[in-house]
Amino acid sequence: MVKLVHVGFGNLVVGERIVALIGPASAPIKRLKEEAAKEGRLVDATQGRKTRAILVMDSGHVILSALHPETLAHRFEGEGEEERDE
Repeated sequence: MVKLVHVGFGNLVVGERIVALIGPASAPIKRLKEEAAKEGRLVDATQGRKTRAILVMDSGHVILSALHPETLAHRFEGEGEEERDE
């Protein structure tokens, strides 16, 4: 069975395809985001909010989320289902 992870605002990703779940603050991550946007591999799931986590997928896609990495990690592990979007 496919496990879907809620990344905020009704957006879901397939948990098995997540390679990394990281914060957006470092320069290499900012470059990763810019390169993905340039190549059409960036998915913005923030609904206009501040990016607080970046998910790197096995397909090379980069997904932006407004939720903290810790919140997403708990959701991936099956905990915190009752948490609300920030």
